[in-house]
Amino acid sequence: MDDSAKTVHVIGAGPAGLMAAERLARAGVGVVVHEAMPSVARKFLMAGRGGLNLTHSEDLAPFTGRYGAAAGTVGAWLEAFSPTHLIGWAEGLGQATFTGSSGRVFPRAMKASPLLRAWLGRLNELGVEVRTRSRCSGPGLRRDDDRLEWRFDTPEGERVETPDAVVLALGGASWPRLGSDGAWRDWLEAGGVAVEPFRPSNVGFNVAWSEIFAGRFAGQPLKPVAMSHGDRTVRGEAMVTRYGLEGGTVYALSAGLREAVERDGSASLSVDLRPDLSVEALAGRLAKPRGKDSATNWLRKVAGLSPAALGLLREIPGELPTGADKLAKRIKAVRLSLTGVQGLERAISSAGGVRLDQADQGLMLTALPGVFVAGEMLDWEAPTGGYLLQASMASGIVAAEGVLRWLEAR
Repeated sequence: MDDSAKTVHVIGAGPAGLMAAERLARAGVGVVVHEAMPSVARKFLMAGRGGLNLTHSEDLAPFTGRYGAAAGTVGAWLEAFSPTHLIGWAEGLGQATFTGSSGRVFPRAMKASPLLRAWLGRLNELGVEVRTRSRCSGPGLRRDDDRLEWRFDTPEGERVETPDAVVLALGGASWPRLGSDGAWRDWLEAGGVAVEPFRPSNVGFNVAWSEIFAGRFAGQPLKPVAMSHGDRTVRGEAMVTRYGLEGGTVYALSAGLREAVERDGSASLSVDLRPDLSVEALAGRLAKPRGKDSATNWLRKVAGLSPAALGLLREIPGELPTGADKLAKRIKAVRLSLTGVQGLERAISSAGGVRLDQADQGLMLTALPGVFVAGEMLDWEAPTGGYLLQASMASGIVAAEGVLRWLEAR
């Protein structure tokens, strides 16, 4: 195949799209990347402000299990581009990495911007053309040579392109102000592609706090805690907000909690305020005489509870148990009722999107031959911790490899 005569357009300049562009360009294909926003990878940069979590160091079997119902499909992506591959890729861009105590992998710079600058420099060297302020309005007619016409709204007016293949990497519907607004859903469905409704993922939940608790403790962390819903328990930390709770432990449970709220109108969340102590060990501490200390000071000293944890303990209706065993059990299992889910505009990621059965193993849409899809456009979800970025970038590799096989076959 004479790759130099082939042109592929990648629509969406987030991690999945840029990864697909790099792989295609390395194969000698001409690549044009379209981005509707004035600059590329805005969500990627936003996610990296607090420390860019590239991937996770845990073994591949539990890693793959983080993707729930989509584990089988995403597992195949990870075979093509594993956490080891991602770390090597980042270090190849001059961005040394390290593994934190939680197993999460970060660039030593702890920011997304140095990595993105190096990445865009590499893409430029490979001849990739990046067009910003180029918003796709969908595919048009299929020409006699079987290529689709694609229309783009640009500052210079409408532009029509007829590439040999297209990779769609337009993102899901979370953080829409950064560009992922899900507007592509209408024109893909019109093209015969089944799309599941978008739902917030890795998102906070509403709790009907008292005004006193919300006013005093909003913005304060609960750590370390272990949170349980159903048969899942996650240890880490969470943040009290005026509307309820958010943070890593909540996000890790968000899929199940969301399903429960949608089904039942509320979800039950159990919070262990001292996950490092057994009930028996904690009860032993609580059996000591209180002396002249107030109940608050005594619990702070003996049980090691933070002010926010003490406030949460008292937020539960009714008096605190007086016996050491019962009080220990209460501290180890504070039950909260989550009454609602925050919206997509506050969600880190989204569930829903193009159904996985709408694409083949190379991520080509069966309803639109020559059109491939990658990243959060597809219907999968995962907790924070490196799993989102890893799968997005891996899907970009899989889609690019699918493009190359399809072009070769033609």
